[in-house]
Amino acid sequence: MENSEYDIVVIGGGNAALCAAITARRTGAKVLVLEAAPKPYRGGNSRHTRNFRCMHDGPLGVLSDTYDVDEYYEDLLKVTKGQTDEALAKMTIETSAECYPWMEEQGIRFQPSLSGTLSLGRTNAFFLGGGKALVNALYRTAENLGVDIRYEAHVDHLERDGNQIAQVRATIAGMEKVFKPRAVVAASGGFQADIDWLARAWGPAAKNFLIRGTPYNRGVVLKDLLDQEVESVGDPTQCHAVAIDGRAPKYDGGIVTRLDCVPFSVVVNKDAERFYDEGEDVWPKRYAIWGRLVAAEKDQVAYAIIDSRSIDLFMPSVFPPIQAETIEGLGQQLGLNTNALRATIDGFNAGCQEGEFKPIELDGLATSGVTPAKTNWARPIVEPPFYAYELRPGVTFTYLGLKVDETAQVQSADGAIENLWAAGEIMAGSILGQGYLAGFGMTIGTVFGRLAGKGAAEYVR
Repeated sequence: MENSEYDIVVIGGGNAALCAAITARRTGAKVLVLEAAPKPYRGGNSRHTRNFRCMHDGPLGVLSDTYDVDEYYEDLLKVTKGQTDEALAKMTIETSAECYPWMEEQGIRFQPSLSGTLSLGRTNAFFLGGGKALVNALYRTAENLGVDIRYEAHVDHLERDGNQIAQVRATIAGMEKVFKPRAVVAASGGFQADIDWLARAWGPAAKNFLIRGTPYNRGVVLKDLLDQEVESVGDPTQCHAVAIDGRAPKYDGGIVTRLDCVPFSVVVNKDAERFYDEGEDVWPKRYAIWGRLVAAEKDQVAYAIIDSRSIDLFMPSVFPPIQAETIEGLGQQLGLNTNALRATIDGFNAGCQEGEFKPIELDGLATSGVTPAKTNWARPIVEPPFYAYELRPGVTFTYLGLKVDETAQVQSADGAIENLWAAGEIMAGSILGQGYLAGFGMTIGTVFGRLAGKGAAEYVR
């Protein structure tokens, strides 16, 4: 029994958890962070991130121009198709403006946006050094403030007693520990690394999914609380899933496995047929739909095909593309019916129209007489050498989670759990009913992490 002096136990070790721990510790509370991963892999999915989406009424740091509440919210509505809690969403958006200077105070540094298809200089602030630098800065600040951190700390059970969490059980270095903090923050992520749970929600197709994030987010805390009738939110079949390189590892490939070539490509399935508009919208708003699209195809695989004119228009891939001098040669390497692939490419090329190609904005350069149409960036695939990437669904995080209110306090049918707050992926389904907006997961984690830390500390006081 570690019936110790800890006022607050924070479960998780990513951005949301650390924001909560730092916020609570600055009030004087005694805080313990329980991180399931070993120290070299600490940080959850946050160590794979690059940026967060931030509202601002004028230039702010590396962010240019303005990005107001209304535009931000409209962007969110487009990707979620209205499946969001308006009050929580707008509160998150409005609060994001104060997160930028707060993050700088914690030692996080920013850089101008990267070039390529994720041109987000007005909407998203990029972390200098990426997610690993973000995570290291937050851990450094937490440690300097006196937050205690345990690694390889697997939380097995939160014992609910009425509308209180009475104790937290964890296994640390092979030994069972029991904590009785006065307040708890759950920031331990979704369940995407539990393939069996994914398969129960999605069916057998989920066995072919790749998990681009941490292998430690297995939903143990989420399931434990849902089994104790804490209120849930979100759909278990909804998730942040993108099309990633099919050669990526099963787990933890991270952001470098994502492919940004789709807007400039023709994407075909195993039958060498196109199945969706590759140029529907600018990539930061639509890239996250492609994981689900590919998941619906045979064997959960697709192929993006480009020519030499497009190879330098997107962020370089971590694995080199497959290359051939002819479409038939490319199809042969991909294991596709070469005649069918040639017919698809020829049909697409015939539907391309004259017009000005503008790679970093919607250019309206669309096909005619082709189904499905490509509504932007439709140029014939004619200039050898030709290149291809295998696409597979890469799941980042799931949207089934804990229901929270505007203070990040966890809810149940009997009312709020008085000493339990949640932040990050474990509650993101409260705002993300479906779809995804680049950088928004980090925004949710930062906003609700700070709210959870504040709420837990006020409760303790």
